[in-house]
Amino acid sequence: MNNIIYTILLFNILIIVFKMFEKYKVDNLQALIVNYLTAAGCSYFFLEQDFSLNHVLNSEWLYHAMIIGTLFIIVFNFYAFGTQKVGIAVTTVANKMSLIIPVCAALILYPENNTFDELKGIAFFLALAGIYLSSTKGGKLSFDKKYLWLIILVFVGQGISDSIFNDFAQKFPNEGGYLFFMILFFMASISGILILIGKSIKTKNKLQLKSIFWGVIFGVPNFFSLVFFLKALGSMSSSIVFPLVSMGVVISSSLIGLLLFKEKLSKSNWIGILLSICAIYIFSY
Repeated sequence: MNNIIYTILLFNILIIVFKMFEKYKVDNLQALIVNYLTAAGCSYFFLEQDFSLNHVLNSEWLYHAMIIGTLFIIVFNFYAFGTQKVGIAVTTVANKMSLIIPVCAALILYPENNTFDELKGIAFFLALAGIYLSSTKGGKLSFDKKYLWLIILVFVGQGISDSIFNDFAQKFPNEGGYLFFMILFFMASISGILILIGKSIKTKNKLQLKSIFWGVIFGVPNFFSLVFFLKALGSMSSSIVFPLVSMGVVISSSLIGLLLFKEKLSKSNWIGILLSICAIYIFSY
């Protein structure tokens, strides 16, 4: 349970830093690329063995790292585009509700480690309701239906990324380690650089020093959040870890928004927080 708590705390640090991106008008893509390079550097620092390109190329988990790293930057761009076109609430709900995909995948692929009884079913339903109500204003979602494809891509992309990450945790519990993270973050940064080059042809944005600064600040907690998340998946049932982390992040981020950024919480938000707390209690029990 400690690993889940650490993961949630670090995710909230990321949320606060991301708020600073908006405040100081940081280029999101530039900062994210620097963030992934920083996280890759942290992974290299913690390597427990000498780095060998031959070892990496022959690793069974290589494709896991490459796919997840690529999806990281792609899903974020969909998320950023979604917040502009359909709003933060709708996009956030799609992102958080994607936990359905890795949980279902875990129940199908690893039934020996993931049971689903009536009590867990109730908790899962409460978790989904809690996430929905906590992430919306008035408990309603409304958006231009022509952007439905964008919401689906955020939902599916995040869900697939989490499923593959969990697949790595289940198949290679004692392999990869920090080397896996280094390759993952490196792939994310390379994918981001390619997207940035493509965008620069049209917009010609110059590299910002503040993007480098905030990217480094973002990269360190981002690295440790995934480390603890992987440890949580290795020590507990993934059908419990994903809902707990999602609910924990939604509850704590809502309270951070209220206390630090003076964001108002509606009645439905408070109901969602209460339902999430009930679900967390049941899962923990």
